[in-house]
Formats: sequence, C-alpha cells, structure tokens
Amino acid sequence: MQVVDTYSKAYSWFETKGWTPFPFQEQAWEAYDQGKNGLINAPTGSGKTYSLFIPILAAFDKLGKKPSGGPFAIWITPIRALAKEIFIACNRAIAETGSEMVVGIRTGDTSASIRAKMKKTPPNLLITTPESLHILLASKNYPTTYKNLQCIVIDEWHELLGTKRGVQVELALSRLKALVTNLRIWGISATIGNIEQALEVLLGTSIDKRDHVLIRSKIKKQILVESILDQEVETLPWGGHLGIKLLESVIPVIDKSESALIFANTRSQCEIWYQRILDVAPHLAGQMAMHHSAISRELRDWVEENLHEGKLKAVVCTSSLDLGVDFRPVETIIQIGSPKGIARFIQRAGRSGHQPGATSTIYFVPTHALELMEVPALREAIEQSYLEQRIPHIRSFDVLVQYLMTLAVSDGFIPRQIFAEIIQTHCFQSITQDEFQWCLHYITKGGSSLGAYNEYQKVIVENGVYKIVDRRIAQRHRLSIGTIVGESSIRIKYLSGKYIGTMEEYFVSSLKPGDVFWFAGRSLEFVKIKNMEAYVRKSTKKNGRVPAWNGSKMALSGMLSEMLRLEISMRAEGIITCEETAYLDPLFELQMERSALPKSSELLIEYFETRDGYHLMVFPFEGRSVHEGMAALIASRISKSTPISCSIAMNDYGFELLSDKKINLSVEQVRKWFDKKDLILDIQSTLNAAEMAKRQFRQVARISGLIFQGYPNKPKKERHIQSSAGLLFDVFKQYEPNNLLYLQTFEEVLSFQLEEARLRSALDRIAEQDIIIHYPDKVTPFSFPLMVERLREKFTTEKLMDRIRKMQIQWKH
Repeated sequence: MQVVDTYSKAYSWFETKGWTPFPFQEQAWEAYDQGKNGLINAPTGSGKTYSLFIPILAAFDKLGKKPSGGPFAIWITPIRALAKEIFIACNRAIAETGSEMVVGIRTGDTSASIRAKMKKTPPNLLITTPESLHILLASKNYPTTYKNLQCIVIDEWHELLGTKRGVQVELALSRLKALVTNLRIWGISATIGNIEQALEVLLGTSIDKRDHVLIRSKIKKQILVESILDQEVETLPWGGHLGIKLLESVIPVIDKSESALIFANTRSQCEIWYQRILDVAPHLAGQMAMHHSAISRELRDWVEENLHEGKLKAVVCTSSLDLGVDFRPVETIIQIGSPKGIARFIQRAGRSGHQPGATSTIYFVPTHALELMEVPALREAIEQSYLEQRIPHIRSFDVLVQYLMTLAVSDGFIPRQIFAEIIQTHCFQSITQDEFQWCLHYITKGGSSLGAYNEYQKVIVENGVYKIVDRRIAQRHRLSIGTIVGESSIRIKYLSGKYIGTMEEYFVSSLKPGDVFWFAGRSLEFVKIKNMEAYVRKSTKKNGRVPAWNGSKMALSGMLSEMLRLEISMRAEGIITCEETAYLDPLFELQMERSALPKSSELLIEYFETRDGYHLMVFPFEGRSVHEGMAALIASRISKSTPISCSIAMNDYGFELLSDKKINLSVEQVRKWFDKKDLILDIQSTLNAAEMAKRQFRQVARISGLIFQGYPNKPKKERHIQSSAGLLFDVFKQYEPNNLLYLQTFEEVLSFQLEEARLRSALDRIAEQDIIIHYPDKVTPFSFPLMVERLREKFTTEKLMDRIRKMQIQWKH
C-alpha cells in the first residue's frame, strides 16, 4: 500500500463528512513526512487528533506489512477518559482508509489479562498515560519493546506541562530518544501563554532546533458567554451557596439542549448538583449521569459511551471531562462557579460547538455574586487572546529518584549513560554531578541520615550497573510509580461485592453504621468497614451527607486576576461595561457608600472592629495562593513590632487578619509590610510556611519512595502515612538539612503554593499603588465573604447558615 493511497483515502473520507482539511493539518502532515519534530497548537474541536494520526497511519501503511515485536507509535494522554476517545477516533480513521493498524489502550484501568495479551502481541498504536509508560520502562528487556517505534505523541501537552507528570514525560522521552534513532516526537496543545517554551520543554536540548516545528492553527474559536442571574443581587455575598439558588434557571437551559456538560470544580460540588437537579427536575432521571475521578471505571465507561452515542441529555462532571477529541456531540456547557483561569474556561467552553467553525456557548452560574465580576474579565481576555502560562517544573528530585528506581527494577542502568540523557531535559539541565551522585547514594544507601535502615537500601551495584534484585522491593516500586498523590482511599462496595468507587479515609472514618450519604449519584447506607473496604446498601432516604475530598482549592490565575482588576477599576470610574456589571450595581454602590471601589492604581484596605476583634481587610485581587503567602508575610511583620496573634482567612479577592489587639495603621507602616526586602526569610520564619512545607513533604516522600502507601486493597492508613512523613521531615531538618528532597519541599511551597514569582510581582505593583485605608462603620460587600471564610472552619453547615443570616440582617442596612 502506498503512502499516497492513505492520504487520498483520508481526503475522500473528509469529503464524505463535509470536512475540508485545515491548513495547519496539512502542514502537520507534510512536516511529519519530512521527519520533523514539533507541536500542534490549535483550539479544542479543530481536528488536532487527525493532524497527527493521519500521517502516522500513512507512514505505517507505507511499510507494506505489519511490524511485530512492539508498537509503531505511542500516544500519551493525560486522562483515561481521553484515551478511550482517541481509540474511537483512530479506529474510525482506520476503518475509513482500510488500514490494518491495530490500536490498543493501556492505562491504570486495563485488566491484567489484557495487559498480558498486549505484552505478547503489542498493538501498532499504543494509547497510554505517563504512569503506564513508566511501568513499561520497569519491564525486563524493555528496550526490545521499542525497536519498531517511529513516533511518540503527547496529547494535551498543556495539561501535563507545569506538573510532575510532565517531568515524567520528559524523563521517559530522554530514555526513548537514546533507544530509538530518529524518533519523532510530537505534541498537541491548546493555546497557552508560553507555547514556544512548551515546545522546547517537550523536545529537550538533544534535538536540533532546525528540526523543531511549531504549527499554529489560525482558527479563532468563537465563544459566547451567557450569565445566569438571580432576580435580585445579594449585596452582602458569600461563597458557595448562590449556585444552588439559581437551579430553577439552570433546568430550562438543560431542557432545551440536546446534550449538556455541567462542569463543577470539585467532586463534592458535582455530587451536590447531580442530586439537586434530580430533586428539582425528576423528569431528567435516566437521561442524566455523573462523571468524576472517584467513580469506578465501569460507571465512567458507561457514561462516556452513552454520552458519545447521544443517549444522555446531561452529565454533571469535574475536570475528568475537560478534555476530548474532535467531533464529540455536546451542545451546551454550563460552568458552576468561577473557572479560576482563562485557559480552563476556554477549554471547557470548547466542548460545545466541538466541531471546526462552530460557535461555543457556555453558561456561567456564579456560586456567589462577586464571581460575576469575572465574566466581563473573561470575555475581554478571550477577545484579546490573553492566556496564562504553564510554568514547567525544574529540579524535581523526587521524580528523578523514582525514575532511577524504575530503571533499576527493569534491566538496571549505568549512571554516566542516564546522566547524559537527563541533562538534556528541561527539568534537569542544571543538575550537577554532585547532585546526581546524591541521588545514587540515596537509592543505594538511604543517604547520610537513613543509612542505618535496610529498607532504604533498595538498589545494589553489580559491575557498574545499578539494579534492584529484591522482588519485594521491585513489586512495591511498580505499585508506587506515578506522581498523582492523594489521600488514602477506601473502596466503596455493595454488600454483594460490586464496586462503586473510592472515597477518602477521613470521610469514611466519620461514618457510623446506618449513616446515609450520597455517592455516584446514589443514596447509600453505610453498613461496615473491613480491610479498608466500606460496604454499603442502597437507601431510600433523600437526606444524607455529601462526601468531601481533601483537595487544594483552585486559585484565580494571574492573567484572570489582572483582567479582573481592570474591570473593577472601570466600574470605579463609573464605566458599566456589560450586563453583569449593571446587575452588580447595587453591590458596587453599597461598597462605595461604606468604603471604596479600588482603581487599578490603588490598593484598598479596610479596618474595623466587631465583637470578634479587629479586622484588617486587604484587597489585592491576586488569587487565593498569593493571598495566603501575603497574609502570612504581613502577619509575621506585624508581630515583630506589635506582639499580637492573628488568625488568617483568604479568598481570591483579598485576605483578612483578625487580631485581638488594635493595630496602628498608617500608609508608611503599610508600605513597610509590603516591602520585598527579606521576603523569603520572613515567609520561611512563619509557622504557616513551616506547616505548609511539612504537608508538601508528604507528596515528595510518596513520590520518591520514602513512604510506601500500601498494596492494592490494603492501603496504609492516612494517619500512619502522615506520621511517617512528619518523622522523616524532622529527621532531615535536624540531621540532614542539605537533603535534596527536604530542600525541594521548600522550593515547591514557595514556587507553587505561595507562587513566589507572582507574589514578588504583586509586591512590585503594590509599591507603585496608592494605599487607600477606610474605616467602615459596617461590614462591606468585599469584606463580608472573607468573614464567612473564617467562620467555615468553626461551624457545621447548618450553624454556619444561621450565623450568616444573622450577620446579613445585622449589617444589611
């Protein structure tokens, strides 16, 4: 079969569908045929998948006979749901062109029998995840698996970039490039703010830049944003409750749609919305489903298949359905609450009108009134093509240690060979020989502080080859491969043994026999727990608890924060830009009556006293993460001059310091608080920063293999993991302060939790702003939600609602 035949058949197939290849697709086909490496940058729903699969298929068909002994191409996806969609899309093209290519999927959901069959007879195209690719690298004689490999595709690279999973990809590529001569590496990415850097990180430094190609689509996706508004604006707003109040307005949107995805930001929110929609609109029963990562694979597969076949009218989901291949039939997108980022919002919006040239419509449902301020900011950002950057990780020693263990489990490795490979990655291009030797010493001897314990001496050296020969150590490592770290989970099963999904240990441990809770859209009664498995039966009760999962709250992105500050500034100058701004006018008027609306050249501070104490409210509008670091910094600096204790609360718009003693405020004093001088020292000296580092170390310890989380169906209890991680953290702090894993923890807290670079930028901006201090007689619309954030930690939901109602009555007039 000639290559021209495959392309001709692809053109004919496109024509029968009424499609015409876009210029970026044809550019990709040509570049692939020339042996180039590169990145495809195009919006969701524009045909990115076929821009690379068609030339891979053509190259495969050109061989004339099917190669045996390993895959011809590997396709990496960030989520399992996407793997199945790519499988369907590729097989559709194979069927239409008459190719004999065989496509297979290997992810964490793949059964042992299918994996064994795949090992014996590998597919020509292997669709897998970063974790599963590393598991393959942990196999004996793995180099022979890749003898026929021509290409590896990293799909949705923007989702992996800026995560440790992206580092896993970099390391795997460094190994495969060494094994396979002229390996072609391609990425597929939606638009991000640093797309050129994304290409460089993907390809590393070993590939000649003359062979780099960045192919950009010139398709501009049309996105229509519609807000769903309450009849009357809440002038003293608070987070988390308004969305459900708007449910009656959401149902008609679902009813008039052929199909809808309803995106929630958390799994708990997903469960709540699914339940409440059915309460209000029982006619949707049987036409609606739920999809999130804690639900069993069987249920997720059922949802994906029925959604794809058009049998479901609506699916309430989380980021588990953020991504998807082209031509997926979804008509309407509903976003519950702030998306926190421009790129995420565009990604989700693109799931509707998911065909080339179609307009994407997304309905925005605020969970409190202030979130509506973000809508005009989002529209303007989309219009101006402003997007966030994805900052890649560097010097992630926990991932490197895990990778070295993976190679040691397989055939072993020679250090000088691997060092030469990893320094060609973006993440480890600055690593020194001494640091690499530290990693080797750590996996062989446990480092300088753990050398007395045999369990940390995992790797032996034979004739210069580092390898693992102990089967138990090898098995434990294979079970631990990956960088996605969560709390210990308990499997949820019916008494019959049927698996439903997983919930975190801390929630299940709070249940008593007979307690009712909602999970996977079902009312369940807790019966018992045995061997880290919780057994339940169906319940007819409508009232029950909703599970909570311990996940960090998403913070407003830097780009969206900037756009938000501009929108508020325009309203402060009397400019009403859109329907949302006009709707919020009573709230803004009350804010200006009691305090002020800050212009972009101003930093607003409010200070007042209640029976709880003295409230210092600061509104930089920089996002939760930056505000957390900023609040800790200011509290630390205040305590140096005034011996007081402060409690801290923050949201995306500002932060609160509540103290028991009065602080003497002045513009000069505030300027000192926000000075960049000794920034890192002052942050690290706070108890808050030390605690954050200790929490972060649990992740580093798990990824690096310092802590084993347990065997399948027999995980270790979360409190044991926390205790072990805390003990190791204290050991390194006292006896090995130069431990690279220990030091990495503090770097990650600064860079990713507190967003140090963004914090510095915010402090630079504040240094140029006018400091506006107001002493309101009553709580303001901006300060009220901060007070509620602080109260959440103290009260149950019912008591919190009562307290909030009393506060609103007290301060409304």
